[in-house]
Amino acid sequence: MPSPELTSTRSPRVAAARRLAKRAHRAGERRFLAEGPQAVREAAALPGTLVELYATAETAERYPDIIDLARAQKVPVLSASTDVIAAISQTVTPQGIVGLCRFVDVPLASLTADAPPDLVAVLAHVRDPGNAGTVLRAADAAGAEAVVLTDASVDLYNPKTVRASVGSLFHLPVAVGARIEDTIAQLRAAGLRILAADGAGESDLDEEIDAGGLDGPTAWIFGNEAWGLPEETRALADAVVRVPIHGRAESLNLATAAAVCLYASARAQRGSSGCRTLRAGGAAR
Repeated sequence: MPSPELTSTRSPRVAAARRLAKRAHRAGERRFLAEGPQAVREAAALPGTLVELYATAETAERYPDIIDLARAQKVPVLSASTDVIAAISQTVTPQGIVGLCRFVDVPLASLTADAPPDLVAVLAHVRDPGNAGTVLRAADAAGAEAVVLTDASVDLYNPKTVRASVGSLFHLPVAVGARIEDTIAQLRAAGLRILAADGAGESDLDEEIDAGGLDGPTAWIFGNEAWGLPEETRALADAVVRVPIHGRAESLNLATAAAVCLYASARAQRGSSGCRTLRAGGAAR
């Protein structure tokens, strides 16, 4: 790359990028920032998502594949000084590369418009952005076909959520802002069994597995980190399921419990047929 073109942290371009740290500006422009090589690489691989790429000369030399991928899609690649990257970044130790991206969320109705999904993660009252991003990453890893963040959950594009997803928000459809009642009604109408994950559930995960309760299409609802799911949300589920604690731990944190539940469903749905195959769009089926 040429010598840094962006060196002033007060330039209009840098100021515009910095404004995206605030939710109101993100929502108004429908744009957000993705930081780090993994997130930017995945954004660049999703056509129409990456708007601009900012990178230091050193980082560009380290990750030429990302630069080439962005340029192949005619995305402007802007060389920037470390001070500019630090001004744009929301991390204590910036990784030298930031992507300006368009919103990637989809309408709730689109999740069941074609073939109904087999596995969906619903974040009903999740307020911690790091937990939300980690659950999204776990859903992606388990082969879930969609994630929903309801209107009571954290912003998908919160910088901490984006970082914690480590690029997974670019891999599978994510709907945001829906009411939990509408989400459950739509998924149930599409044939999914609705399970609420809660430490006070009347059945445990082992029992559900043994009874074949996870074999079919399933939507898991995950609640708030501190107080779980409200009673009115629990009442909407077909069953409220707890993750059994076999040792002496008091409980599992949200992201760990979500990963356990999602992988249990993925394993049950595989049955004796082996690994879940992938649809053309990348979602497990």
